[in-house]
Amino acid sequence: MSTRSPAVNRIVGTGIAVRGNDIDTDRIIPARYMKVVTFDGLGEYAFRDVRYDESGVMTVHPFNEPAYRDAAILIVNKNFGCGSSREHAPQALMRWGIRAIVGESFAEIFAGNCNALGIPAVSADEEAVESLMRGVELDPSARIEVDLVARQVRCGEASYPLDFAETYRQSLLTGNWDSTAVLLANREAIEATASLLPYVRGFSA
Repeated sequence: MSTRSPAVNRIVGTGIAVRGNDIDTDRIIPARYMKVVTFDGLGEYAFRDVRYDESGVMTVHPFNEPAYRDAAILIVNKNFGCGSSREHAPQALMRWGIRAIVGESFAEIFAGNCNALGIPAVSADEEAVESLMRGVELDPSARIEVDLVARQVRCGEASYPLDFAETYRQSLLTGNWDSTAVLLANREAIEATASLLPYVRGFSA
């Protein structure tokens, strides 16, 4: 059975906007929730410290709004995911339900961690992002399409160009975004190479 990851060509769903520049990984998932053996259940802690006050009372935040609970596309501003390199940040967003992120710009490591989960973190200009944010704030049911083939993001009649690193784009389009799956899919080649190396002779995957 093939272990190749599914290709990611386009993502369609409703959107959710989280406004603000320089939203770091500690705001996306506070460090105290990283003391886990697996990533299961991290979704409920996404943006935890800004979704609840110090007394545990729910605040006004998009991730608390029932209208956005099924949103699949997160819309953000500049330098999203800055700070530490923790992969728990995109893991928490993915487990909340996010399948693509559209923003003005991203921290490089965060974008790479997203790609490794099959989540495209694509950039659009400030005007496009503002238009998308206003659109989902006015109508939470508005459908957004992130088209990696055409390099476009669409909402209603509007369409905006996307900027996305070609290496990331190709890895998603070809289903090679999961490095573990790529290794498992090439087990025979790995064993053949290992058999030629004296320091790993006898190795078996």
